[in-house]
Amino acid sequence: MDERESLIERRILGVALDRMRDEPVVLLEGPRTVGKSTALRALARRAGGEILDLDSLATRDAVLKDPATIIAGSRLTCIDEYQRAPSVLDAIKAELNRSSRPGQFVLTGSARHESLPTAAQALTGRLHRMTVYPLAQSEIEGTAPDILARLFTKPDQMAQGRASQTTREDYIGRITRGGFPLALARETEPSRHRWFDDYLRLTLERDVRELSKIRQARTLPVLLQRLAGQTAQVLNAAAAAGDAGIDPHTARDYLRLLESVFLVYQLPAWGKTLTTRSSAGPKIHVLDSGVAARLLRLTPEKLARRDATSLTELGHLLETFVVGELLKEASWMDGIAGVGHWRTYDGVEVDLVIERDDGAVVAFEVKAAGRVPGDDFRGLRTLRDALGQAFIAGVVLYTGERGYTYEERLHVLPIDRLWTAP
Repeated sequence: MDERESLIERRILGVALDRMRDEPVVLLEGPRTVGKSTALRALARRAGGEILDLDSLATRDAVLKDPATIIAGSRLTCIDEYQRAPSVLDAIKAELNRSSRPGQFVLTGSARHESLPTAAQALTGRLHRMTVYPLAQSEIEGTAPDILARLFTKPDQMAQGRASQTTREDYIGRITRGGFPLALARETEPSRHRWFDDYLRLTLERDVRELSKIRQARTLPVLLQRLAGQTAQVLNAAAAAGDAGIDPHTARDYLRLLESVFLVYQLPAWGKTLTTRSSAGPKIHVLDSGVAARLLRLTPEKLARRDATSLTELGHLLETFVVGELLKEASWMDGIAGVGHWRTYDGVEVDLVIERDDGAVVAFEVKAAGRVPGDDFRGLRTLRDALGQAFIAGVVLYTGERGYTYEERLHVLPIDRLWTAP
């Protein structure tokens, strides 16, 4: 375990402990090396649990031979990388048939639960899933500004605060470093690049192949790179398939595999029932902006250029970075009904919409610029007018210095409000 990682208090820990008071089984799922094992050890210490590490061959053999005996008992049982022996879920189900008391099991997995063929049905209705994302910038900085929660409760106060001191170069540095603890621990850019390359190779060669027998393994890295080139854009699977030299049906299967190991995700279209003008296509995002930058070979020096191509690439990576930060915050909150992007067929769009259970909505636009002209509010204004009072706040997050209110329920905030103290 990296020393830096051990000193960072993950917000997911408090949320998981709270969920364990109600749920018999909690699953922490997320990409490899994101810190799930560290979180599991912390939960085991706090709740007095025993850890079974299924990455250990000896432990895995014992669990595969006699899972019922291994997991029996009244203590909390924490199972790391359960997908190595998914048959353990049948033994857990048998235990739950005897007692469904909360806080019996915590599992971690580096593949999405529904992607495991034998796991899909075993714990239906008894398994509470939580995503462990790469580190949020607020976790790295040791702050808790909770911008999303504050926007839902006190949106008119959000414009207040100190001027931002974060420079364009600082933002680019954060984007290219991303949030993986082991990447952040690397002190030089070449060393961090080697880590990203090894992470991608191991994920594609080990985790993906454990999930499925793929016919054209050599094309998977090519497809991933082409999808990274679409990050923060409406998914064009046919174009990605054509660039990778595979048929669209195979590309869709491979995309699901890449989602299953948390390399990419699809941000769904939101508000499809709001108006017939809404587009139904998802946006594609690479889960971690540092991984996206490495896949595209975009260094801080390249992103700092002012030519049209570099500005466009920075805009897409910045949106992926900011959307990721907001989704991390949303994962720590109760009462979130859905997230997505909003886009109409005539080009009006909002980068991220977050809806609460009661129908309240907060929406975001991300701009890689130091000022926000009135045209940048077109999407937020259209959505506000369509939703009425359900629209709590619309925010343009930008690289400028000052926060201010532009007009009714529309605000401008520096991006670093996501991790700086209010």
